[in-house]
Amino acid sequence: MFSGTYTPKVDDKGRLFLPAKFREAMKEGLVITRGQDRALDVRTMSAFADFTEKFRTAQQTNAQLRAYGRMLFALASEQTPDKQGRITLTPELREYAGVDRDVVVLGVYDRLEIWEPDAWQRYTGAQEQAFADLSEEIFPSF
Repeated sequence: MFSGTYTPKVDDKGRLFLPAKFREAMKEGLVITRGQDRALDVRTMSAFADFTEKFRTAQQTNAQLRAYGRMLFALASEQTPDKQGRITLTPELREYAGVDRDVVVLGVYDRLEIWEPDAWQRYTGAQEQAFADLSEEIFPSF
């Protein structure tokens, strides 16, 4: 499980250090793709394989599924972190997420998300009350 919030920097070559806490899980390889809300998703190779298996077995005649697949796979970047634990964000992925030098890396259960810091602030500001309200709906006896 991935959790926590980190703020590494992106260097001039588009590389960032994975937070040390996540390096062991990602050392065999990972896939970076477009995520929701203009963030980037980072999944281990095996988690991405599980995710894409659901896509493969879904009804391919569904126009929404095809459109989602195009957006998901078109910029997907398979990588293995280097010895220092760095990964490279392609220019296309950086543009999609609006990422320059500063980023926020979130552990989100089965994946990491990479956000532009101001976008993350706006998102959390808009979602805090909804988060409080949803806990009662999602976990009624919690």
